[in-house]
Amino acid sequence: MYTKSPWTAVCVLAFGVAIGTVQMTAVVPLLPALQRELGTTLTSASWTLTASLLSGAIAIPLLSRLGDLYGRRPMAIASLALLVAGSIAAALATTLPWVIAGRVLQGMAAPLLPLAIGIARQQVPRERLPTAIGVLSAMMGVGSGGGMILAGLVGGGYQALFWILAGLAALSAALVAVFVREPVHRQAGARPDFAGAALIAAWLVCLLLAVSKAPGWGWTSAATLGLLAASAALFAAWVLSARRTTSPLIEIPMLLHRGTVGATVASLLLGFALFGVITTLSAVAQQKLGASVLQVGLYLLPTALLMLVVSLLAGRLMRRFTASSLVGAGSAVVTCAAIWLSVAHGSPADLYGAASVLGLGIGLGYAALGTMAVEHVEPAKTAAAGGVNALVRIVGSSVAGAVTGAVLPSAGAGWSFAAAAVAALLSAAFAFAHGTLGRTPAAVAGEAA
Repeated sequence: MYTKSPWTAVCVLAFGVAIGTVQMTAVVPLLPALQRELGTTLTSASWTLTASLLSGAIAIPLLSRLGDLYGRRPMAIASLALLVAGSIAAALATTLPWVIAGRVLQGMAAPLLPLAIGIARQQVPRERLPTAIGVLSAMMGVGSGGGMILAGLVGGGYQALFWILAGLAALSAALVAVFVREPVHRQAGARPDFAGAALIAAWLVCLLLAVSKAPGWGWTSAATLGLLAASAALFAAWVLSARRTTSPLIEIPMLLHRGTVGATVASLLLGFALFGVITTLSAVAQQKLGASVLQVGLYLLPTALLMLVVSLLAGRLMRRFTASSLVGAGSAVVTCAAIWLSVAHGSPADLYGAASVLGLGIGLGYAALGTMAVEHVEPAKTAAAGGVNALVRIVGSSVAGAVTGAVLPSAGAGWSFAAAAVAALLSAAFAFAHGTLGRTPAAVAGEAA
C-alpha cells in the first residue's frame, strides 16, 4: 500500500498520463516546420504523428497485459523510460526516418492511462474511485491540448520540444518510482501475445497508409485497394489468432462484452472527433489566419483549461449520474463545437469559442469514459479493459489524422469539421443507448450472473 494518502500517487500518475499524452499532439502545429526543416512533403511529415499513434495502439494492450501479469508500476516506469529514449532520439535526428523512429518509441507512453487506472483501482477507496478515474482519464484531454500549447511556447523548432519532453518524462518516471507502490504479483507461465501485437500493427499500418495515400494514388488505384484488402485480411487473421490463443493480447469477447462495448465504440468515435477537430483547427489557424505555432497553442488553451476544470468536477458528477450518460452528454457538446466550426471558422472569435465548447465536451466525455470502460469488469482485468478502451481511442485518433489529411486538401475545412461532428454525434448515440440497455432487467440479470 502507499506510505501516505493514495491521492499523492494519483496525482503523480495523473502527471505521467498527461506527459504521455502531450507527445501525441505536440507535433501537430509543428508539421509545417518538420516539412520545411527535413525537406519532405506534408503528407510524409504527418507520419511523425501517425507513427506515435500507431506504436501507442500496439503498446497499450501489450504493456497493459504485461502490467496485469508482472505489475503495473514497473510497466509504467518502463513506458516513461521509452518516452525519454524516444524524445532524445527525435531531438538528435536530422532526417525524417530517424524522427519517425524516435516518435515510435515516444508512442510507447500511451499505456500509462490503463496502467494508472489499474493501480488506482487497487488502492483508492471504492467510493472515491470514480473521482480518481475521472482525473486520470481527463489527463488524456488535458495532455492533448497541452501538447499543442507546449509546441507553441517552444516555437517552431522540433529539437527543443523533444528535449523538453525528455526532461518531463524523466521527472515523471522518478516521481512514479518514489511515490507509487503496488502489491507484488506474478503469474507464472503466462506469455505475452507478440504474434497478436505484430498482426495488429500490420493491419493498422495497411489501413492508415491506404487512407493517407489515397488522395494521391486514387481511391480505386491498385495500391490503395491492395492495402485495404491486406488490412482486412490481416484483421481477420488477428481475430482468429486472438480466439485461439490462450492469453491473447486483446480478448475479443471483451471488445463485444455487454458491459464494455458501449464504451469501446464511444471511445473510438470520440477519439476521432477530438483529433479531427484539433488537427483541422491547427491547419485553419495557420493557413487562413496566418497564426504562428504559439498562436495555434493559444487558440487551444481554452480546450486544455476547461478539460482540467471539468475533470476535477467529474467525480462529483459521477456520484449523481451514470458514466454512460456523462459520456453521451460530453459527446453531444463536442458535436456542437464541431458543427460550429464546420459553418464558421474564419475568425479568432469562432476558434476561441468553439475551442471552449470542445474543452467542456471532451473533459466530460474523457473523464467518464475510464469509469464506463471498467465498471463492469472484475478487478483483475481492469488494466486489460482500460487498455482496450485506450487502444480504440488511439485507433480513432490515428484514423482521424489520416482522414483529415485526405479531406482537407480536396473538400476543405468545413467538411473535415463536419466529419468530426458526425463521429461525436454517433458517440453520443452509442453512449446513451448503452446506458439505456444497461438498465433493462435482462442486462441487470446478466451482470449479476
